[in-house]
Amino acid sequence: MGLVRKFATVGGATLGSRVFGFARETLMAAALGTGPMADVFYAAFRFPNLFRRLFAEGAFNAAFVPLFAKEIEANGVEGAKRFSEEVFGVLFTVLMILTIGMELAMPLLVSWIIAPGFADDPEKLSITVRLAAVMFPYLMSMSLTAMMSGMLNSLHHFFAAAVAPIFLNVVMIGALFYALYSGAEPALTAWYLSWSVLAAGVLQLAVVYGGVRHAGISIGLRFPRFTPNVKRLLVLAIPAAVTGGITQINQIIGQAIASGKEGAIAALQYADRIYQLPLGVVGVAVGVVLLPELARALKAGYAKEAASIQNRSIEFVLFLTLPAAAALWVLSDEIIRVLYERGAFTEQNTAVVASILAIYGLGLPGFVLIKALQPGFYAREDTRTPMRFTGVSVVINSALAISLFPFIAERGIATAEAAAGWVNTCLLFTTLLRRGDLVWEWALAKRAARLVVASAVMAGVLVYLSERWSGWLQPETQLLTQVAALGALITVAMVVYFGLAFAIGGADLGMIRRNLQRGTRSSARSSESLSSDGEQ
Repeated sequence: MGLVRKFATVGGATLGSRVFGFARETLMAAALGTGPMADVFYAAFRFPNLFRRLFAEGAFNAAFVPLFAKEIEANGVEGAKRFSEEVFGVLFTVLMILTIGMELAMPLLVSWIIAPGFADDPEKLSITVRLAAVMFPYLMSMSLTAMMSGMLNSLHHFFAAAVAPIFLNVVMIGALFYALYSGAEPALTAWYLSWSVLAAGVLQLAVVYGGVRHAGISIGLRFPRFTPNVKRLLVLAIPAAVTGGITQINQIIGQAIASGKEGAIAALQYADRIYQLPLGVVGVAVGVVLLPELARALKAGYAKEAASIQNRSIEFVLFLTLPAAAALWVLSDEIIRVLYERGAFTEQNTAVVASILAIYGLGLPGFVLIKALQPGFYAREDTRTPMRFTGVSVVINSALAISLFPFIAERGIATAEAAAGWVNTCLLFTTLLRRGDLVWEWALAKRAARLVVASAVMAGVLVYLSERWSGWLQPETQLLTQVAALGALITVAMVVYFGLAFAIGGADLGMIRRNLQRGTRSSARSSESLSSDGEQ
């Protein structure tokens, strides 16, 4: 399967998850708006989500995948299975201890870290503690899910791991439907949602476990032992855990600051959900596929092939995220109005959330490029350098958020996150270039400049059309008409951008064909290497 086809497989499954996520957030906006219960739920949910990114997805995608790939090449499937069981035993034990400790300390964690701004409202604080206590065990399910997803990605079984997140949105949508149907109060709705998160975590774990069994590996629970392989994993995973959760680290800082203003946390969450669509579809696809591809190529000695894969990933990111960033900047008001403005979500809420979304749009290419650049370090078992850059970006984010929040409120937090993301991207890119792990291509630079031009022209067309069609996008208009008008704007934008990008040389069919063939050759070489190792 070619590199771009693998991106499409993961991206397609992620797109399905994001579509369900939109449906979930639309129902959430109608049920809770940006009121106090929305703030409470999102504050409580952010905490297990933070740990999931720090200790599950980031750490295991960065540390586990290269070591698992090395075990497959060195000792075959049996060696990889033994390594997986060793890791599973240690991980399960650590997660159990962590969960118990966090549950006991939850009141202090909420007061000092999750939402210090709630300290003056005892009822709000109490509900947040209870909801966070219900949802925190979700971390345990998702950490084990992340490990098995890493196994599946290394074995080139991408779909099960990519489709699993859909179940979180499906279960939460079910809870929201039930709450709306039964006329539940906001506090009871938040309670239903908390239990649905926990149930979804168990379901996601079952899905990826079934995928691992289907791939031919059965994992048994071993007594936890710190073997050399496990120790090596921990050495790599600790800095990777910090690095992989950069967005969540910055968001938890922003949430702590935003908790001082009612409605701010929910407003940031609603905007975040929109920009997570291109970030998830492109960024997650690139991150999931690129790391095992680079690890396999480097382990097999194909350094030139690895550099080419890295550049093609950057090209793929720019091709799709530059127009998405321009569209989010220009159409932020229209997108938020059509998707959210109904029920408890007012015109004033639309103005606030749209301004946040526009700023997130400017940071989008940087956020996604991080996903394409970090694997260049992780595949070489260097997790410390990205961690240092993460530290720099967190300092920048904190300083800007604290400085800007008193003046421009939620927009200050979004500005801080976007700026921190771009600083991290520049540090990663220049370091890879300096080390010679990333090869500068003038052809790629010229294509990127032409893609910027195509995106700017597309943005101009959208500004003109959105003004002409504004009457069809107002809340007084029927929802179907609003959706059709927004869909027409997006369709025109795609035609203008892709047509111009190909016309002026920002992209060409030959380039795409070469990328597909290059990805196929890389996979073939990795398979040949694996076969020859097995014969030895």
